[in-house]
Amino acid sequence: MWVRGIIGVLLCVTGIVWFLQGVNVLHGSMMSGRGGYAVLGAVVFALGAALLGWAWRRRSAGG
Repeated sequence: MWVRGIIGVLLCVTGIVWFLQGVNVLHGSMMSGRGGYAVLGAVVFALGAALLGWAWRRRSAGG
């Protein structure tokens, strides 16, 4: 349960960073300004959020 939550948070943070680099808000990387990384960041964020939701539901159910 904790592992899913930690991985979910890490994926969400990574997704946000990649998205912001893809839309050229964060500069200084080869990913900056490339739309593909914005899409990839959104997908990674969604996976992290789903993993967090799964961990939260399992915790609420007592399992």
